[in-house]
Amino acid sequence: MQWSDKVVLITGASSGIGRALGVELARRGAAVGLLARRRDLLNEIVHEIAANGGRALALPADVTHADQVKAAACELRRKFGYIDLLVANAGIGGTTYAVDLCEKEVAQLIRINVLGVVNSVTAVTPHMIKRGSGHLVAISSLAAYRGLPKSAAYCASKAAVSALFESLRIDLLHTGVDVSTIHPGFIKTPLTAGRKHMPYLMELDEAIDKIVWAIEKKKKSYSFPWQLTTIVRACMLLPIPIYDWIAERNSFRE
Repeated sequence: MQWSDKVVLITGASSGIGRALGVELARRGAAVGLLARRRDLLNEIVHEIAANGGRALALPADVTHADQVKAAACELRRKFGYIDLLVANAGIGGTTYAVDLCEKEVAQLIRINVLGVVNSVTAVTPHMIKRGSGHLVAISSLAAYRGLPKSAAYCASKAAVSALFESLRIDLLHTGVDVSTIHPGFIKTPLTAGRKHMPYLMELDEAIDKIVWAIEKKKKSYSFPWQLTTIVRACMLLPIPIYDWIAERNSFRE
């Protein structure tokens, strides 16, 4: 892929996957719009990219506010031109144990992880359809496949994102807009810091290489690492009583 003529909008770009992906795509020549709430961190990334000869724009915005995301997308188009690629990456984690489930915490997680993706998609899709060209990418999770202990809200949010993007992929067939859903496993980022029992934990740089590869290949769905993907997919075939017994005792729980 010739990244030098691409304009990319990345949400959740102030840390973790979003930050690393922005830096890498700018290194490859893309013009990147970095969207997140923390202006100071975004400015640091923009300066880092510019110091290495890249192009980047800080877009302070909250993905839970559709008008802010649309305004950020408009600003990016004014600066660099039409948006070729959206990476809907913004998201939060958190433990949601059923015994002390808090509806306010669940609602906030859903607003960011699901509605934030919806707001991001609606900010760019009309222009992509009009041009007959574009690529929508969602960073979901292997947690979308089955419910994990103490992760009800997170699993539900990622399952929603995956189902949302599958529907979008079908709706946007023959429009020129590609749709990809990425399902990573455990990656060393601030989101996973402090957690225990994370099998096949990946370094961030290795994960970014895999995500970029999937984007370049326009994979409709891509899950990694293969070892954990195999385990998770096998769990989908298990009878419910057996899965419940394993899940209660497995290494995914906190």
